[in-house]
Amino acid sequence: MLLALDFSSDVPIYLQIRNQIVLGISQGKLLPGEKLPTIRCLANEIGVNTMTVNKAYQVLKQEGYITADRRSGAMVKVRESDTLGWKEKQIEDLRLVISEIKLCGIEKEELLKKCDLFYEEVSRHDR
Repeated sequence: MLLALDFSSDVPIYLQIRNQIVLGISQGKLLPGEKLPTIRCLANEIGVNTMTVNKAYQVLKQEGYITADRRSGAMVKVRESDTLGWKEKQIEDLRLVISEIKLCGIEKEELLKKCDLFYEEVSRHDR
């Protein structure tokens, strides 16, 4: 599994791992039921501590993107109904991101163009 990590970024490595896996799932590069590398294997592959990968996997598990247990390891989870208010959380997160974008001076039209572009990117695997 190739991950694009930026070791000079202010974003913690475990969050970068989490974000890359979420992007992989949304783009169809990681499919429901697909096994993820073991914590030790992924840590060795990208050159980080196993605790960093473990933390990323724990976040992904809490958020419902993966399942993980000692026997079968970590696997991409099939998204089920919105029983935990996941959609509402994402909408609130989007509200915050849009507020930050507006404060940076990005105009609505530019934002909407980027949203269309990104939505198309992650939707390509659905076709």
